[in-house]
Amino acid sequence: MSLAAAPRIAIIDDDEYLRLALVGLLRSLGYEGRGYASAEQFATVVGERDSDCILTDYHMPGASGLDLLRNLRAAGNATPVILMSARSEPGLRERALADGALCLLAKPFEEAQLLHCLRQALPGMAGS
Repeated sequence: MSLAAAPRIAIIDDDEYLRLALVGLLRSLGYEGRGYASAEQFATVVGERDSDCILTDYHMPGASGLDLLRNLRAAGNATPVILMSARSEPGLRERALADGALCLLAKPFEEAQLLHCLRQALPGMAGS
């Protein structure tokens, strides 16, 4: 009997401590968490199609999480994207959802909020 592979979640955030904490949390929940310091690193090291879901910071130096999301959608990539942001500027959630984000998590967020988004992104997969 073969076990299904753990869903692969890419965590893209320039905050190293948050990135490492999220990788550890996701692994403890049965996901395969992989961390990247920037959208550029993610795109060059791994490639967008190697993840079942992408969890990315909205605001980062260089390409933002929103830039990454827009580039994925423009390339026809429908990988679920969950954006995170510590900012609460007007229209932020609406822009993110209009561009195809599944969720926008306001930092700091609770584990239950993250799990809710992951269950939407990965219905029926291990860990969800």
